[in-house]
Order: sequence, then structure tokens, then C-alpha cells
Amino acid sequence: MNIPSKLVEEAVNELSKFPGIGKKSALRMVLHLLKHDTETSVKLGNAIVNMRKQILFCTQCGNVSDKDICGICSSVNRDRDKICVVEDLRDIMAIESTGQFTGLYHVLGGVLSPIEGIGPSDLNIDKLLERIKTEETKELIMALSPTVEGDSTMFYLTKKLQDSPVKITTISRGIAIGGSLEYADEITLGRSILNRIGLEV
Repeated sequence: MNIPSKLVEEAVNELSKFPGIGKKSALRMVLHLLKHDTETSVKLGNAIVNMRKQILFCTQCGNVSDKDICGICSSVNRDRDKICVVEDLRDIMAIESTGQFTGLYHVLGGVLSPIEGIGPSDLNIDKLLERIKTEETKELIMALSPTVEGDSTMFYLTKKLQDSPVKITTISRGIAIGGSLEYADEITLGRSILNRIGLEV
């Protein structure tokens, strides 16, 4: 791609590092910014810098938050006896958009993957086990993507909790095997949450 300005090229290179953004899409974004006044770019830049400097992660569930405790964990309207275990923040947003789940969440921060060197100590598992012991949890809902890694993580957690009285369920497999929750439509994901099934070791 022949870009006549080094400044534009640098901006394109940085934007193209985002997932799903190629050089052409990045160039369109840069050209869009150049059509507007400087204030537009300054606001965008400040918003990104402020987000990175000031963003917090909920000390209870790991969700992104503006405070130490996120809005979901601090809400009096949530079912506190249910915890939905998810891989990352995008999964919380996807499930919340269905309007079908009113419990709490726990973000693992990934799934077990020996190939990539991700083991139990790399995930937010100890905090989850602590929550189950100290909170009024009656049901643990495994809402992990139906992949080999997701299934391995569910199996590991189920084994760790086999002596716990907590009921362990998983979302029903309306989600395609090998698929990602992020790309599931809201109706399918909502039904999967409502029609969750028990997990057995």
C-alpha cells in the first residue's frame, strides 16, 4: 500500500493491529479522521488514554468496571445464588444482551490450553473456588465456548468441585461445537442459558 505520508502510515499501522482491522479498513478510519476537525481526533485519543489509565476490574468477578465492584455484583436485583462462569468480558456482554440471565458472573480470563502454555494458575480459578466457599452459591453455570479447550476447562472445574454441594450446569448446546459465544445470535444464546443442563464427572 503506497501511503504518501509517514504520519498517516504510522496511524494506519497502529490501527491495523486491532483484531479484524486490515490495512484498508485502517486507512479508511484515518482518512475519516482527517476529514474532521482536530478536536475529533483529540477526543478519540483522550477517550482511549483515559480508559487505559482509569479502567478497573471488579474485585469480585473480574468484569470491567469504573469502580472496585462492578454494577452487576453490586446490584440488589441479581440472583446471588447463581454464578455464570465465562471466558472473558465479551461473553458477559453477549449474555447480558439476551436479558435471560439475572445471576452473577465470574471471568476466568481464558481457558485451559496446554499447547499455549495456559494452566490453572494462569486463570482466575482460585478466586472462583473462594467465592463458592464464602458466598451463597447454589448453582454454577459453565458458559464456556464449546471447544476442546472450553470442555477441558469445564471438566477441570467440575473435578475440583465434585465434593461441593453446588449444582454445576452448562448452557445447552444450541451453540455450535467449535463456535464462540461472541458470535452467537441473542435468541440462540438466550435459549442456551435458559435450557442449561447438568454436568457430570
